[in-house]
Amino acid sequence: MTTETAEMTTGSHPARKPVQELEEVTVRFAGDSGDGMQLVGTQFTRSSVIFGNDVCTFPDYPAEIRAPAGTLAGVSGFQITFSSHDILTPGDKVDALVALNPAALKASLGDVRPGGVVIVNEDAFGKTDLKKAGYETNPLEDDTLKKYQLYKVPISTLNRKALEGSGLGPKEVDRCKNFFSLGVVYWLYGRPMEPTIDWLDAKFGKNPVVCEANKKVLKAGYFFGETCEYITSAFKVAKATLPPGKYRRISGNEAISLGLITAAHLAGKDLFYGTYPITPASDILHTLAMYKNYRVKTFQAEDEIAAVCAAIGASFAGALAATGTSGPGLDLKGEAIGLAVMTELPLVIIDVQRGGPSTGLPTKPEQSDLLHAVFGRHGECPLCVIAASSPSDCFDAAIEASRIAMQHMTPVILLSDGFIANGEEPWRIPDYASLPKITVTHPTESNDGNGFLPYQRDEDSVRPWVLPGTPNLMHRIGGLEKKDVSGGVCYEPENHQRMTELRATKIANIAEKLPLQTVQGPAEGDLLVLTWGGTAGAAGTAVSRVQKRGCSVAFANVRHLHPLPRNLGPILANYRQVLIPELNTGQFRFLIRGHYGIDAVGLNKIQGKPFLVSEIESKIMNLVATNGGNR
Repeated sequence: MTTETAEMTTGSHPARKPVQELEEVTVRFAGDSGDGMQLVGTQFTRSSVIFGNDVCTFPDYPAEIRAPAGTLAGVSGFQITFSSHDILTPGDKVDALVALNPAALKASLGDVRPGGVVIVNEDAFGKTDLKKAGYETNPLEDDTLKKYQLYKVPISTLNRKALEGSGLGPKEVDRCKNFFSLGVVYWLYGRPMEPTIDWLDAKFGKNPVVCEANKKVLKAGYFFGETCEYITSAFKVAKATLPPGKYRRISGNEAISLGLITAAHLAGKDLFYGTYPITPASDILHTLAMYKNYRVKTFQAEDEIAAVCAAIGASFAGALAATGTSGPGLDLKGEAIGLAVMTELPLVIIDVQRGGPSTGLPTKPEQSDLLHAVFGRHGECPLCVIAASSPSDCFDAAIEASRIAMQHMTPVILLSDGFIANGEEPWRIPDYASLPKITVTHPTESNDGNGFLPYQRDEDSVRPWVLPGTPNLMHRIGGLEKKDVSGGVCYEPENHQRMTELRATKIANIAEKLPLQTVQGPAEGDLLVLTWGGTAGAAGTAVSRVQKRGCSVAFANVRHLHPLPRNLGPILANYRQVLIPELNTGQFRFLIRGHYGIDAVGLNKIQGKPFLVSEIESKIMNLVATNGGNR
């Protein structure tokens, strides 16, 4: 870190204060669930991306629509790390916390690094507010905050003064205080206000009073930071050096949506998305509904069963069909997914995982649906399972899931989670012309001189995808067991065994078409850290850190979970130990043990929070220090 004196400007209002240059900063906005923390966090992210930083975010909000105001249960937070280099996580420790009430302070203070900045709305620390948060004394007046840079700002008072005569009522005025706090943090880190001002014009252009009020307090917060005497310095994070291209910020749910649309176009198909709203997958429906002009049809069904059945019908009709849900909805879709397996129709099922069981933790991430995705249907019901590892990776994963589904005539479950779905990062927009086409064929004439054989398979055990209405290619469809090749209903014991084995063989054959598993780091050594899904960012960062210390540690993230990559077994055999971090009790470790007989070490976290880099780094160093095997 270096310190210099630089001129911070916005418009025609220059000011001079010491500016500390940093490579990476983590900021968290925290307040009541009605304080608009997700909104200002998103705006800060947008401004940072436009500025040129790499970013990674973690929105964290209550499951209740309106938890009791001022309580710990009602705290909503938005954490963002922005940097001048490539980053993969939203940060372990918070450098600057903005807390709009005592509950927000109490919920987040343990994550702030010693010496970090804490900005509090001192107007919200009355006796009643303190009692709701469980404070016996005022933390602004005792030693609770002595190891931090504490800035007590009368945010509510200053916000109200800024909006005197605005024409807004008291409640409407108080709703604007989130933009005052955003302005302060914009000044503190040299973020441009213009992207947020442009957004306010677009969002509230038809309500000029509200629009001008929010712009006014945004600027008031900015200039407060610039002119107040007790905030003595600001911070600067330079632009990141990223590969050249056109970038936009994107969340995992948005990336899945755009990936499905792109896959449909690459295959020359309409996209049909049938779903029932469920947290945290609902934004996929909201996003896709805006793209009707791209041959996208969205259907909000009355329940999860109707949603998946409608998608199966669309697949039978020849569309790229998808359905999305979270864990509880995947339970309900199970029988219909079995129908898609029996009829061997392509279907993409998106499962944005959350804490369970039952309603569980609706807004918190978990990786607890893996075994459900691989095995969770009655009968022998094999399908393909893949997982996305980051918000931007969701785009490629959605295309991959669609390609496998259509080319191998199978349902594919695409696993995401609440952390990936709601988190955001810069996404380099690909050149559409560079994306490989998805080749899909539909027979137009009989494959046998005596009539059409709907279950006659190619070299990959894949049956033909026939569009309904094709002359002379009528065939039986449904959930009853099919006669091999001819497709008629058949209860013969030998036929059932053969068809069961053929369906399993088809899925196993997909492994031959998948890319080989890659490893970052030494091809053999003391330890391989093996991940899937959203743990990849924290684990990859932890491995990079210990590699710089000279440790013989490698990292591999597995996208294809069923079937597994065909070279994964030989890779695992090259390391003394294998560590598998998961946000569950060890489901991938269970699969690895079963497939390869390797007694891998687990690192398991089931707290509704993603891994910290330090948690995985500590476990790695502990295992390396033992220099022992677990085989």
